[in-house]
Amino acid sequence: MEFEKITEEQGQYRHLEKMTIRELLTLMNKEDQQVPKAVGKAIPQIEKLAALITDKMLAGGRLFYLGAGTSGRLGILDASEIPPTFGMPYGLIIGLIAGGEEAIRTPVENAEDDRKQGWLDLGEYDVSPKDVVIGIAASGTTPYVIGALETCRENKISTGCVTCNPGTPLAQVSDFPVEVVVGPEFVTGSTRMKSGTAQKLVLNMISTTVMIRIGRVEDTRMVNMQLTNSKLIDRGTRMLMNQSGIKDYETAKALLLKYGSVKKAAESRKKVD
Repeated sequence: MEFEKITEEQGQYRHLEKMTIRELLTLMNKEDQQVPKAVGKAIPQIEKLAALITDKMLAGGRLFYLGAGTSGRLGILDASEIPPTFGMPYGLIIGLIAGGEEAIRTPVENAEDDRKQGWLDLGEYDVSPKDVVIGIAASGTTPYVIGALETCRENKISTGCVTCNPGTPLAQVSDFPVEVVVGPEFVTGSTRMKSGTAQKLVLNMISTTVMIRIGRVEDTRMVNMQLTNSKLIDRGTRMLMNQSGIKDYETAKALLLKYGSVKKAAESRKKVD
């Protein structure tokens, strides 16, 4: 018997083509409001997964996101934002997508149906039991992801997943499943909508929580962010002024650029004082 996916069921609104723009926008917004509530119900599951990742990363492990299509792109997006936001080295959080880099922009036909390729992609990074692998799939049935997590389990590698259907095949092969059930999509089967939003929220929560727990945030400040553009340099300068008591903007900016992060600049100031 084929697994029944709530994410593929027909939504409650019919004949969308006959609606006005205002009606479409209003109803989509109404549907989107269900997403944070569904995420809230999954917090106990998210907590367990975030705790595991924190422990693994403190012990020198890495985090891998694995997905296809929208799910894969969301994993790559979250992974790519960690180094500039929290000053982490590249390669500690890695996003992989079925079909490789080409699939980030252009769909690669049948890539998600290859049950063996996910593990092969992980193998290029020498994945090991020190690491954590999170499979991302709204449907919870993507062969590329399921096959990889099955093999991870055989090799004693801890796994989690983020899916938007209950009791999925993916959850069954995950050590720490996260199931965010947002219901049928506004456009039937278009999981880039509510499901994608739910996945983005969960990934934000996981990675941000882990970064805070491993010491990459002080108070509410991203004190380790990379100074890669003028906006971030300005933000860092103002953080340093607030944190260290420096009154002159240019003095704080020069100190920040000398040491490369708010944290290091503030520590140098304390040593002088």
